[in-house]
Amino acid sequence: MIDDEQRQLLGAFLRARREAMEPAGGGRRRTPGLRREELAQRAGISATWCAWLEQGREVQASPHALSRLAHALDLTRAERVYLFELAGRHDPEAPAPTAPVPPALSAAVAAMSCPVYGLDRFWNACCWNAAAETLFSNWLAQGPRPNLLRYIFIDPSARAFIPDWDARALRILAEFRSDYSRGRHDPEMTGLVAELTAGSAVFARGWQRQSVLAREGGLRTFRGPDGNVRPYQQHTLVPPEQPDYKLVILVPAE
Repeated sequence: MIDDEQRQLLGAFLRARREAMEPAGGGRRRTPGLRREELAQRAGISATWCAWLEQGREVQASPHALSRLAHALDLTRAERVYLFELAGRHDPEAPAPTAPVPPALSAAVAAMSCPVYGLDRFWNACCWNAAAETLFSNWLAQGPRPNLLRYIFIDPSARAFIPDWDARALRILAEFRSDYSRGRHDPEMTGLVAELTAGSAVFARGWQRQSVLAREGGLRTFRGPDGNVRPYQQHTLVPPEQPDYKLVILVPAE
């Protein structure tokens, strides 16, 4: 949540950048730069919402809406960072931090032949082995830090891959909430929740329920490309020296 001063600074910054833009086709105007309607059209957002942001009203801007605004305004890298800091949001296009993977996770992943992967505090996969890459090909192919929550709640292929998706998705959400409490003041964490809430009606409803569960093991099933459902026993371990990380082991149950 940003305060009144931040909202006023954000509004003044957006207005100044809009007025500094060159209108399409050039020509002289009574007012400088782009009109709000022109900026809104470029960014694919509402002109009213754009006006409210400039006026410093209490409106929430999603990370992706801010990203579209940044592109429409041709912001430099420094200006983009400033925009997201004022808005109190995590930039979805920011480069991933290079935090080291806990050695215990790397060693365990390298030593096992069954599917194994590590999760960081934001539920990004930080390491995985070849068996996990084969099993979770749709998820783990999504960039350098593929996020498990984005995959489950936003990627349509997850519903076919996870046979009991409805129940599993809500359980995973409740497990994530227990981690959220430790990072609730982190802009990346709050930005992730805002993105998932905006992108998934299921996540939005589940988040409002305030359910909290410990991450437990048990039988998990996944549907392969051939249509066959394969069972695994899931085990989750937490390195005692770095409790923000998890090691997830899937032992074939056939």
